[in-house]
Amino acid sequence: MRIRALQSGTSADGIDHVTASFTPHGDVLHVRIEDHGTAPMPADLGGPLARALGGDALTGEEWNRLDTRLGQAFGDVAARPSSAGAVDLVVSHGQTVHHGVSGDAVWGTLQLGQPAWIARATGAPVLFGVRVADVAAGGMGAPLMTAFDELWLARGVDEPAAVVATLNLGGIANVQVRGADGAMTGFDTGPANALLDAWTSSAVGEPCDRDGVRSARGRVDTVLLERLRRHPYFALPAPKTTGRETFDLGVVRDALNGREIAVDDVCATLVELTAGTVADALRDAGVTGATGSRVIASGGGTRNLHLMRRLRAVLAPLPVETSDDHGIASSARESLMFATLGWFALTRTPLRLPGTPSAAAAVAGQWDLSLAPLPVLDASPTPPRRIVVDAAPGRGAAPGQEGDSR
Repeated sequence: MRIRALQSGTSADGIDHVTASFTPHGDVLHVRIEDHGTAPMPADLGGPLARALGGDALTGEEWNRLDTRLGQAFGDVAARPSSAGAVDLVVSHGQTVHHGVSGDAVWGTLQLGQPAWIARATGAPVLFGVRVADVAAGGMGAPLMTAFDELWLARGVDEPAAVVATLNLGGIANVQVRGADGAMTGFDTGPANALLDAWTSSAVGEPCDRDGVRSARGRVDTVLLERLRRHPYFALPAPKTTGRETFDLGVVRDALNGREIAVDDVCATLVELTAGTVADALRDAGVTGATGSRVIASGGGTRNLHLMRRLRAVLAPLPVETSDDHGIASSARESLMFATLGWFALTRTPLRLPGTPSAAAAVAGQWDLSLAPLPVLDASPTPPRRIVVDAAPGRGAAPGQEGDSR
């Protein structure tokens, strides 16, 4: 089964895509990444998307045009020729424009990008709206990565009972923790790149602190850092979720409180905020430097070299690796997770996410079958207990992977 997945994250600067094949062997699901990449967001979407993500009031016509153009843009990417060949289905997360959080509860979530355009472009069935079912069940709809990592981090019979955490550094940082007893938890720790991107865009017209150059040459302003750390989100107990609606440029401006601070110093301070709050969250979740414990990072934030240096410093002696070390390109891991949700939806596998009420787990997503029916499986597969990512040539293996189908 070959699945292509598409998603645009908090930065909204591109459409990530991955094509992966899924092969079940007993209770082990083997996954191979066949291709992946990022397509730039079409220029005509930049202004409307920025307005929507910034909370501006849009007319019905503007919402309609944005939803339509995003669907067309996703369809264009989904339809691009691939060396992997034709796909059996497409998963589109779309572009989140609002995640409605009130206290410790999520009341709704909105992703744009009409799937009918994707179906029309590809001729394939399309899974979309993958967060809503969990929210309707009383869950948070996030972080979805927990559903993937529960199986990807599942221990083999020969592996030590160590605590392992994954860290996704997108606009928002989220962690997934497998305890020594095998139990999983996951939650958003707060901003990863969201505040830094918003600051550099506003202050110097740059979309991000590329490679962490600005933050590396800046100095942390302790007064600003302390004000930022007072944000009430950091005091909430896990599981919890947040988004760009909570951590926007206004958070930085409020914390500055009219003070004039060098651009690079603000960058350095925002990186320190991310590193410090991630470290606090991991320690609270019981992730320490005990033998065998480690953190596996992925996402766009791994390209910020200064952020990675600071994370390794504040988490020492806990090793901080990247998913590249375990067979999954950092830039492809989130899209691979969405492709896996497509397999789960096709096989009617409910998602167990943090915050989902007991016995309320739901199958994620809705289907657009306007151009093609769902593919028929040769046999009803056994619900997977492990995911093994078959390493591409020259890459490492996934945690605990021995190359067999135990």
